[in-house]
Amino acid sequence: MLRQYKLRDYRFSLMAWVIILSVIGIMVIGSADPSYQKRQLAGLILGTVLIIIFSLVDYTWLIKFSWVYYILGCGLLAAVLLFGIKTGGARRWIKIGIQFQPSDLMKIILILFFANFFAAQEEKVNTFRIILLSLVLLGIPLLLIVREPDLSTTIVCALTFCVIIFTAGLSFKIVFGILAVVLPLVIVGFSIILRGGNSILRGYQLTRIMAWLHPNEYPDEARQQQNSIIAIGSGQLYGKGLNNNMVSSVKGGNFISEQQTDFIFAVAGEELGFLGCCLIIILELLIAVECINIGKRAKNIAGSVIGCGMGGLIMLQSFINISVATGLIPNTGIPLPFVSYGVTSLVTFCIGIGIVLNVGLQTRKY
Repeated sequence: MLRQYKLRDYRFSLMAWVIILSVIGIMVIGSADPSYQKRQLAGLILGTVLIIIFSLVDYTWLIKFSWVYYILGCGLLAAVLLFGIKTGGARRWIKIGIQFQPSDLMKIILILFFANFFAAQEEKVNTFRIILLSLVLLGIPLLLIVREPDLSTTIVCALTFCVIIFTAGLSFKIVFGILAVVLPLVIVGFSIILRGGNSILRGYQLTRIMAWLHPNEYPDEARQQQNSIIAIGSGQLYGKGLNNNMVSSVKGGNFISEQQTDFIFAVAGEELGFLGCCLIIILELLIAVECINIGKRAKNIAGSVIGCGMGGLIMLQSFINISVATGLIPNTGIPLPFVSYGVTSLVTFCIGIGIVLNVGLQTRKY
């Protein structure tokens, strides 16, 4: 379980980027809504402790219990649907002593689970049986998550799985073959969705897409995303400053709901300006790239999947959150890693970073 490691192999830079980005997040959250700041700070302290602990636990030992994590994660997701706390028309939270969101934990569980799964099937990754089995094992938790409903987390998990299976050694021929089939289906499916009169998406999900495409025709539904764009633009180069009470502040006028979570990037844009937004994006990118680099140098396929899987997860989730805030894609609620308020999200990401650091302590020696 615990091994002797060399201090020179410890990726202190990765931990530094995470802590710096999280501190920026705490400051912006405090400016958006001071009532959440202390809880996020407590989450960072706990997360930092967990980073250190998990970085010293041998990941090859940790993934031996991947089936236990998988069953427990699916059980928690099922419990959410049965006994979860309902807010805003969705059941995503459960209270077992503490209140948390199992779908956040499931992201890390899936990375660990498939790291062990594909490591055990390293020579059979490109066989139809293993590909189909992996899709079934992925589909079970995704079905539970989408039923909450939480389409954005479902999409992120599915895309992260694509990164994982590619890292595990999926043949380029199969990748291009899948893309040749999937892309036309996506285009056809999207056109069917836009016509309406179908049950592919829930009503509010279709409305969000239509509001994104035609904001003038859906002013109420498009208002939040449009206000987010205005807030980011109003910050100009240097921003209006944290905790400002300017009359012209979009944040101060409460024109953006969930500004401490899904639209935290809008608050950062308004108060830290273009430079502050660039800093956040650079830090997210540095963390993701560092994880991927650790995965590339891992001593085995399991370590590669963990490093690249975490890097892919952070990069994909950051891209979706920032794209929503800037109007590049339809509105969908998902937090910005290490920046948005959410103790569950912050702590689970810190656990993932801790495991990646342990992979980095056991890289191949050249």
